[in-house]
Amino acid sequence: MMDVSELGESARYLRQGYQEMMKVHTIPWDGKKRVWVPDEQDAYVEAEVKSEATGGRVTVETKDQKLLTVREAELQPMNPPRFDLLEDLAMMTHLNEASVLHNLRQRYARWMIYTYSGLFCVTINPYKWLPVYTASVVAAYKGKRRSEAPPHIYSVADNAYNDMLRNRDNQSMLITGESGAGKTVNTKRVIQYFAIVAALGDGPGKKALEDHQGRGGGWGLRIPGLTSTPNLLPPRQTLPHPSPPYPALPHIRGLAL
Repeated sequence: MMDVSELGESARYLRQGYQEMMKVHTIPWDGKKRVWVPDEQDAYVEAEVKSEATGGRVTVETKDQKLLTVREAELQPMNPPRFDLLEDLAMMTHLNEASVLHNLRQRYARWMIYTYSGLFCVTINPYKWLPVYTASVVAAYKGKRRSEAPPHIYSVADNAYNDMLRNRDNQSMLITGESGAGKTVNTKRVIQYFAIVAALGDGPGKKALEDHQGRGGGWGLRIPGLTSTPNLLPPRQTLPHPSPPYPALPHIRGLAL
């Protein structure tokens, strides 16, 4: 398991501390009566069942003390508080729409924008800059298994990169979402990560990054069609062009839809 101190100032945006998690996980809870009910404004709200089902309908009381009579089929079971702020939605006891939205809302309220859902990484656009793409974060995720580190697009990229090197096989990454969801930004981050770890090689990640930056080096990326981004390679560094016939090397293909 990663020591969050490796993440520096980025730690609180990626994983909550022990004391904060204990406050959330020790809230009193009655599993037989707590449910989610549909709500026009908030999609779902927390409620407590006040009467048994009669004719397929039940009476519930919401947190703001409103009594509602709803169809039993509309209720969705809640997870115990120990499942709040989960890093992987697939670990929920009750995996339903209301519980997923609740977990994502909780994490987003703490500016933790990355959450796993099985093999996928869910990202919510914060519409502000967060310090989770620094040199120390790149170094912390380099070579880590997904289960060893908090959710991050860097973890997905690193696993794809290492699978390519280990299996000598092509890898694909699909970045999808609605307009404005952050597809372009996350595609930039993926390519940036590949550029940095490939240039670093097998050396100590954090020290190599700091040494390079200390010598006035810079890191960036260039994606076709995104002319506002800086060059992929550090200053004064070029890649040799192989002579034909070109070798068929494994590569990673990224799709942003």
